[in-house]
Amino acid sequence: MRELTYVAKRTVEWREAPDPEVRSAGEAIVAPVAVTPCDVDSSILAGHGFIDPPFALGHECVARVVETGDAVTAVIPGDLVVVPWSINCGTCDRCRAGLTAHCSAVPYMAMYGAPIGGNWGGLFSDLVRVPYADAMLVPLPTGLDPVAMAAASDNWSLAWRLVAPHLKTRPGARVLVVARGSIGLYVCDIARALGASEVLYVDPDAEHRRIAGEFGAATAETLEPVPQSFDIAVEATGRVDQLALVVQRLAPEGICESAGNHFRPGELPLLDMYLTGVTLRIARDNVRAHIPDALDLAASGAVAPGRVVSNVIDWEDLPAALPEKHLKPVFVRADD
Repeated sequence: MRELTYVAKRTVEWREAPDPEVRSAGEAIVAPVAVTPCDVDSSILAGHGFIDPPFALGHECVARVVETGDAVTAVIPGDLVVVPWSINCGTCDRCRAGLTAHCSAVPYMAMYGAPIGGNWGGLFSDLVRVPYADAMLVPLPTGLDPVAMAAASDNWSLAWRLVAPHLKTRPGARVLVVARGSIGLYVCDIARALGASEVLYVDPDAEHRRIAGEFGAATAETLEPVPQSFDIAVEATGRVDQLALVVQRLAPEGICESAGNHFRPGELPLLDMYLTGVTLRIARDNVRAHIPDALDLAASGAVAPGRVVSNVIDWEDLPAALPEKHLKPVFVRADD
């Protein structure tokens, strides 16, 4: 089989690898049919990652189950499934607590798309081994488009986690989103659908602002000085200077979720945050725990994640097209 391999800045190529095999009764083999780059993949391709190439890329996809071990009961060959980005067993204490990105049964940081916590390959591959199939794989609800939901492995479900639980406890909250990619746009859509009284989306990209406007958000090119008035804020830029501005726009006891990958150091206005009583969360996403809820929202028809898909591109064009600058391209393969 082939796996798409990151070899240098802005350069990826197909490389041959052995076909994965079911190694135990609880495993499965899947074939990705709709894959998309995570926002962090753009940083890796731009040369901002912290891992030297080469390595297999990709950790967002909808796939079709090809083969299962004898003990797998949650899926059968032929099912369309979401494959979560992190490797998790589903039965250890951390997994049972919902901390699936911190599974104690596998090495720390075990994931698809980067050789951290072992080499699990990438989801931009012809075939992928899933070691804990019943725990990891989530059937795609009938009627949902695999192209629209290719990001459910991470970005779409992460966006749900960033805002949905907070809106449940703070109905009608005012939401600030400062972003540079798909996560922020998904947040705008979800926040509007779940009853935010106001959503302000800040991004220098005019096309991104246009999409946010279609989701009912007010938009701005830059974050201007405003009163401390937002109840919930989401930062998804990967820039600490932007995060510092965001936390200063929160109302007393406001919540800030940072989804940016902060590869560079910076400073935060800790005294201001102390005086305001800010809650700041910067964390790897335990995505498997809330993929079902995020898919349920998508299936309800109240949201339109497909609007964020910028391009639909043939699977064979991955090496040439992935390094190009697109908001959220989805690469599709004929479902044999």
